[in-house]
Amino acid sequence: MDITAGTPVLIFDGDCAFCTSSLQFGERLLGTDGWASIPFQFADMDALAAFTGGAATRERAEREILWITPTGQVHGGADAAAKVLLRTRRVPWVLLGATALLPGVRVATAALYRLVAANRHRLPGGTPACALGPR
Repeated sequence: MDITAGTPVLIFDGDCAFCTSSLQFGERLLGTDGWASIPFQFADMDALAAFTGGAATRERAEREILWITPTGQVHGGADAAAKVLLRTRRVPWVLLGATALLPGVRVATAALYRLVAANRHRLPGGTPACALGPR
């Protein structure tokens, strides 16, 4: 994975069956043109932390998906999901991504993302390995 080559990367929890199956569904639905995904367990998180000025850490990747741009910007959680939708450049997904980043909507999507993340072990496909530990 050479993020500096111009390809944004989505970092996710590869040990979580819910996260992995959700990502695979999204990749089938949206495609992966112009971006890549990798479980944080297989990513060089120390190098990514250095590249992003400490914004992309293993601890953060355990709790939320991370969208890392080739310039080192990091978007997490609901914002990361919105960035994936924007990257498709196809209606209706790009509109959904843009809407999710609007100020009032962004607060709601962030809250919904945190709720799903906190309960991912209870959702379809989730297993005890998906449970988030205490902060």
